[in-house]
Amino acid sequence: MPRAVYVLAVGIFAMVTSEFAVAGLMPQMADGLGVGIPQIGYLITAFAVAMSAGGPFLTVAVLRLRQKHALMVLFGIFLTGNVLAALAPDYGVMLAARIVTGVASQAFFGVAISLCVQVTRPEVRGRAIALAMNGLMLGTLLGLPLSTVIGEHLGWRAAFWVISGIAVLAALATLVGVPPQGRAGGGGVREELAAFRNPRLWLVLSTSTLIIGATFSAFSYLHPILTEVTGFDSGTVPLLLIGYGAATVIGNAVVGRLADRHTVAVQLVGLALNFLFLAGFAVLARLAVPAVLLMTGIGLVGVTMNPAMVTRVQRIANSGPLVNTVHSSFITLGVIVGSSGGGLAINSFGLRAPLWLGAGLAVLGVLTLLPDLRRRSGAVPAVAPEQRDSEPYALRADAAGDPEGACLARP
Repeated sequence: MPRAVYVLAVGIFAMVTSEFAVAGLMPQMADGLGVGIPQIGYLITAFAVAMSAGGPFLTVAVLRLRQKHALMVLFGIFLTGNVLAALAPDYGVMLAARIVTGVASQAFFGVAISLCVQVTRPEVRGRAIALAMNGLMLGTLLGLPLSTVIGEHLGWRAAFWVISGIAVLAALATLVGVPPQGRAGGGGVREELAAFRNPRLWLVLSTSTLIIGATFSAFSYLHPILTEVTGFDSGTVPLLLIGYGAATVIGNAVVGRLADRHTVAVQLVGLALNFLFLAGFAVLARLAVPAVLLMTGIGLVGVTMNPAMVTRVQRIANSGPLVNTVHSSFITLGVIVGSSGGGLAINSFGLRAPLWLGAGLAVLGVLTLLPDLRRRSGAVPAVAPEQRDSEPYALRADAAGDPEGACLARP
């Protein structure tokens, strides 16, 4: 595996750590900025909205740059946002800082994943994406507790300075470890935009939204569910969440191994298992051992679908930065749908409601896979073995919209 993949994972780790930092610094930031906890919560929402809405526009702005140069520009914008957050004298400046870092993070994901695909061989691209996405998993596993510990001992501003330091190290590693490539936009902005004329792409993007929405409807409320429904004390919950994070790292590695050859099947199995885990958690939430096991299962098959999601999107469209950034925006939309929908469900039906909401979103995700499953089942006609290496066979598989079958059919 090229070392550039590992370097890109470090950059993604820096971005994700910044994303989760506010959640672990809420009380200190509220006191330091003179606002309430809900206002600090809005900073999380602003970051997510900035990622989803602003990231694609910043990606278009850097498409004419060489990919390595684009990454350095995005590091610069991200670092500016983090430094501004560390120095923020009031809430308005902090809000602006979070918007800047959110937009830069989303664009960075798009360019980084595109570059990751370019520097690896086709047969290991799923594994490469999984390795790069380990930055996201480790950010989930370590970023939140890291920022929390720093905030408690050194103050919330110190947490943003540490994240800025990680970003500087990641940028230096990128300068040294990432080889020169062509323009970020490849064939240009028009070619990047042309991919979005394919209606199948929008259905595939919606699958990613539902996968992440199903997971985050539960993840966003694990702490109150585990304490108020299951009965764990607050001091135990961080340890359980570390176990959840470890499960995401393991699941990500497994999905990365399977994503290239079994892209749709992996998503189908993942959604089906997630439905069972979410529904089971909702039913058995009062029992400690089943609740922990089912929560860990959600970690194994939730956000870990990322390598398969990215691979499927790239096969339907292309591996360009804009496609990857828009895909990341749809993933972020899933976070917004899951967390906000779960909050509304709690207000109406109680703390188990987000788990049932997640189970429902998983079912909808399965429904979005049905057209591809039907297409695949009818894509490969019964032919004699000696005919399977012929070009017409390969063309029929490809024309039927079965990229996996087409890849296997072609010599």
